Amino acid sequence: MAPTSAGNVLPVPNPKPRAKNVPSNNPRKSSAKSGSKATPKSSAKKASPSRYTPPTPNTKKVSPLWVPVLMFALLGGGIVVIVANYLGLLPGGAQNRNLLIGLVEISAGFMVATQYR
Repeated sequence: MAPTSAGNVLPVPNPKPRAKNVPSNNPRKSSAKSGSKATPKSSAKKASPSRYTPPTPNTKKVSPLWVPVLMFALLGGGIVVIVANYLGLLPGGAQNRNLLIGLVEISAGFMVATQYR
């Protein structure tokens, strides 16, 4: 019921009633009488994949010893240069050039780290 400005209540028409025993067109709802699913399962056997799968390698690739040594040396050296610049221990005092050198060393250490296996 919807109230009007005068306080009177006007009747609101009911929506069209739905019949109870009429089957639904919705495929998601399963009817209790049929007992079947909306999509039947296929009974075909699964075929083997047609894509090429490369064989697994028999040997593992191992990095030479100098790769991790160089990686840690560059990372550690870059951190030392940045900290020494912050503390003013490098000749010429704190300079942006020293920060750039430290960041380049750290970046080079990360680039070498991508080659480590």
